[in-house]
Amino acid sequence: MIDRAETLRKLALNTARLTGIAPLLRPWTAGVGVILMLHRVTAAPGKPLAINDHLSISPAFLDVLIADMKRSGYVFIGLDEAIDRLKRGGRGPRFATVTADDAYRDNLLEALPILEKHDTPVTIYVAPGLIDGTVDLWWDLLEDVVTARERIEMKTPQGPLDLDCSTRAGKREASARLHDFFTREVAEEHQSEAVRALADSAGLDFTAPRRETLMNWDEIRGMARHPLVTIGAHTVHHYNLRRLSEEAALREIVDAGRALALHLGETPRHMAYPYGYESAVGPREVALACEAGYESAVTTRHGVLRAEHADHLHALPRLSVNGRYQRLAHMRTMLTGVTTPLANGGKLLVTV
Repeated sequence: MIDRAETLRKLALNTARLTGIAPLLRPWTAGVGVILMLHRVTAAPGKPLAINDHLSISPAFLDVLIADMKRSGYVFIGLDEAIDRLKRGGRGPRFATVTADDAYRDNLLEALPILEKHDTPVTIYVAPGLIDGTVDLWWDLLEDVVTARERIEMKTPQGPLDLDCSTRAGKREASARLHDFFTREVAEEHQSEAVRALADSAGLDFTAPRRETLMNWDEIRGMARHPLVTIGAHTVHHYNLRRLSEEAALREIVDAGRALALHLGETPRHMAYPYGYESAVGPREVALACEAGYESAVTTRHGVLRAEHADHLHALPRLSVNGRYQRLAHMRTMLTGVTTPLANGGKLLVTV
C-alpha cells in the first residue's frame, strides 16, 4: 500500500536538495537551532507488518547524524541550555538538543551509548501511566492483534466493524481503520479498556508490548541520575489533550509532574504533548502547560527554532528523526529549514 503523503514529502525533500534551493535558502530559513525528536532507537528488526517501524531509527544512523551535524557546525546542548539560549535571542552557533518520547528501553540500551560517545544530552519524556501499566502501548497492541487475526469483528456505537485481515494488505488496511477508530471514535479514557478487550479476543497478553519495550521505574531512575539525561513529563496517560475537558487536560499535565517527582525526587521542568499535532494540542493546551509551571513544552509540529520562539516556549516545534527519513540527505535538507514553511502553510515561525 503506497503512502501518498509520504511519497509527496520525499519528493519535496529531494527536489529542494537536488535543485540547490535548500542550501541556498539556509541562511534565512535554518533558524538558531533545532529540537530533534526520537522515539525508538534500535538495531532489532521490527514486527512482521512493520506498521510502527516509522517510530524507529538504528543506533548507527543516530551516530552518523550527530557526527554529521557537529561537522556542519551544530553544538549539542541540553534542553535547559537550549531554553536559556532562546531567551537570550539565540545568539551563538546553531544548537541542537535531542528529545525522546515515551521512555522506550532501547533509549537506555542502544541510544545512550551513542549519546555518551558524542557527549550529547537528551531529554526523555515519560508518561507515568504507561510505565505503571494503567494504560498500554495501544498502537503496538493493535499491530499484534491484526497480525494474529484473519478477521476482526467488533460492535461499535456506529454499528458493526468487520475487517478482513487475511492478507498482508488487508492487515495494514485493518490497522489503519482501527487506528482511526481508537483515536477518533473512542473516548480517550475508554481507549485502553477497548484495546484490551480486542487483545483478549485474539488471545494476546495486552501487557506484553509495554513490559517488553518500555523502561521500568528502576531503569528510569537510573537514567535520571545520568549526567546527560533530563526527564520530562508526557502527561499521565498519554491521552490526546484536545479530546479531554479542560479540567481533565490540566489534571493530566499537573499530575504527571507530581508522579514523576514522587518517583524521581525531582519535579520535571519540561513536558511534551502526547501526539503533538494540530488535533492534539492547541492554544488551550499551551495555556494549561504554562499554568502548570513547566519551563517549556514541545509539540510534534515540523520546524526549526527561531529566536522568536522565546515568546512561545510552550509551543516549540521539533524535527522528527524517524524510520521514514533515515537518510542523511533527508535530514540535511530538513535542517536547512526549507521544509519548515513547506509543512506549515508558508510559516517560518511554527507554534500552534
